[in-house]
Amino acid sequence: MSRTRKAAAGVILAAASTFAVVGEAQQYPVRPLRLVVGFAPGGATDVAARAVAQKLSETIGQTVIVDNKPGAAGNIAADAVAKSPPDGYAMFLANATIATPSLFAKLPFDVTRDFAPVALVGAGPSALIAHPSLPVKSVTELIALAKRHPGKLNYASGGTGNITHLAMALFISMTGIDMTHIPYKGGAPSTIAVVSGEADLGFSAITSTLTQIQAGRLRAVAVSSARRSAALPNVPTVSEAGLPGYEASSWYGIFLPAAAPKAVVSKLSSEIVKALEAPDVKERLLNQGIEPTPANADDFAKYLNAEMTKWAKVIKDARIPPQ
Repeated sequence: MSRTRKAAAGVILAAASTFAVVGEAQQYPVRPLRLVVGFAPGGATDVAARAVAQKLSETIGQTVIVDNKPGAAGNIAADAVAKSPPDGYAMFLANATIATPSLFAKLPFDVTRDFAPVALVGAGPSALIAHPSLPVKSVTELIALAKRHPGKLNYASGGTGNITHLAMALFISMTGIDMTHIPYKGGAPSTIAVVSGEADLGFSAITSTLTQIQAGRLRAVAVSSARRSAALPNVPTVSEAGLPGYEASSWYGIFLPAAAPKAVVSKLSSEIVKALEAPDVKERLLNQGIEPTPANADDFAKYLNAEMTKWAKVIKDARIPPQ
């Protein structure tokens, strides 16, 4: 075969391949999908995945299987999806850890290079909690007390680099105060530390602190989200209580491999946003302390970039070492 014929054959094969991909994208989906989760069943990330998967299965006419691959703060699951065929049949439901790559000494993937944002699902705000003996009832009183006694107050977190740690690191960087960090092995032990008085204060998931707040064993000073929480409607946000622009939430979003066809990303994005507007999905998420915040692919991409920029600075300023 001559070079000309070989070149022509190559062009024809490439065109056929392109048309096949486009054709499949237009018919998508034609088989079951996997929604990969980087945490064990039962946690907030898993609950968010199952709520979306169930509704999505109803609307797109194909089963969406939740596939749990726990380990390495969700990075095992992330890597598996990043290396999957970019055909739209393997999705990854991430939490906010995906926006903090500088927390890890070595990652087998690059967030911005290897993933295509599809949709933002929801956010789980934290409560800024204090032991009742701490003489503060507001954000401004807390800042004033910390400035009078630099380094004397201590705060609990669910571990170095955990969102509860980063939320306080952001608070400290925006106020210029000095407090001592006490990391615990998880959110539950850190909350217990504040209840017992072992720690003065800290950020904690609202779902795990609500009973203690209602019983008076903890004081809710503020919530970390941009808007007030439906679970604590009378508690102000940190932003409105004295620190404008503050926001720190554990959010959840869905990604595809970066090379996924744009038509597939667009279809999945619109279907997921539609699913999140369903009353039963909203109720299921709210019962887990997750406030639905549906955003399409473009808006989610902008949000992800802003989050990565914000947390990279916080991590650097707080000198949090890679884990």
